[in-house]
Amino acid sequence: MSQSSAALFQPLELGRYQLHNRVTMAALTRQRAGRSGIPNDLHVEYYSQRASAGLVVTEGTFPAVSSRAFPGQAGIETQEQQDGWQRVAEQVHHNNGLIFMQIMHGGRMSHPDLLEGKQPEAPSALASGSAVHTFEGKAEAPVPRALETEEIPRIVEEFRAAARRAVDAGIDGVEIHGANGYLLHEFLSPGSNHRTDEFGGSVNNRIKLPEMVIRAVAEEIGADRVGVRFSPEHNVQGVLETDPEVTRETYLALLNNLAKLNLAYVSVLHKDSTSGELIGKMVEAIRSNGTTKTLLNTGFGTITDLDGAEKLMDSGRADAVSVGRQLIANPDLVRRWKDGLELNEPNAETFYGGGEVGYTDYPFADESV
Repeated sequence: MSQSSAALFQPLELGRYQLHNRVTMAALTRQRAGRSGIPNDLHVEYYSQRASAGLVVTEGTFPAVSSRAFPGQAGIETQEQQDGWQRVAEQVHHNNGLIFMQIMHGGRMSHPDLLEGKQPEAPSALASGSAVHTFEGKAEAPVPRALETEEIPRIVEEFRAAARRAVDAGIDGVEIHGANGYLLHEFLSPGSNHRTDEFGGSVNNRIKLPEMVIRAVAEEIGADRVGVRFSPEHNVQGVLETDPEVTRETYLALLNNLAKLNLAYVSVLHKDSTSGELIGKMVEAIRSNGTTKTLLNTGFGTITDLDGAEKLMDSGRADAVSVGRQLIANPDLVRRWKDGLELNEPNAETFYGGGEVGYTDYPFADESV
């Protein structure tokens, strides 16, 4: 085993917890919760199967039905949803795992069919120009309504209440979704945020809502069990960050403000996580308090394989790696990587929706023989 590979399997102190290894499971959209948004037996099995990862992060979970982003998305708004997640947490812990919940607001990437007839809400009344998936099929993303200034406290409260429900369900911590073109990312980008009030325009105004959300959640459950996910320059779903100087200024301002909180981690999805001025400066800001850890992966649309994970560790910028599709297909990925075992191949046709096929039926190494 190479030195860089060995580093993947070392323990890591992350917030109030110690990870068994530095291979973490990224939040992955799987759409198995039906219209109710209640986690079911499939979720219990799926997440507990992958408990050997140093940290398991759940699929993006809506804090209120008014923020649902896709059909089959799990929620954390109701007692029934909380009870479903409690079953998931109990089984992950039974398998000696650690689990965080990603909490996300879909913003303009939604549709009235998903929102009980309501119009999607966003920083500004600007359509994404992309498609969304509804319970009735694929549709063009509608023009959202711009959130009123007086509604902002409601958004913050929904995230805070969701975090409380998650922890009350036994989930170990939460990851706030500020990436991939959803609501908080929409506020960060001048391309999707055309507001003229205190939440738009300048850098300090555009970072205000994400910062308020993160601070509220940290105050509610403790910053040492809060992570954040960002994807600067992702340029996805119409959220464009094409000016490098503006993007750099935006994320560094937010990260510098958050440094004093001593969050557990910041997970960064970036097209070039091993080089480049932006990612280097972001990692420097993330780690400036000597406490918060950095999770990196090899970029959107690029599978984080063992070679890529080793290179991230070699770069000195990653405290741990965030892995997606390899963990979909290999519930025991840590063992397979560590022991050089053959890998299952992920089937993209079964990523979204459906039942156990492509979800809980990928074999463990011992079952593959």
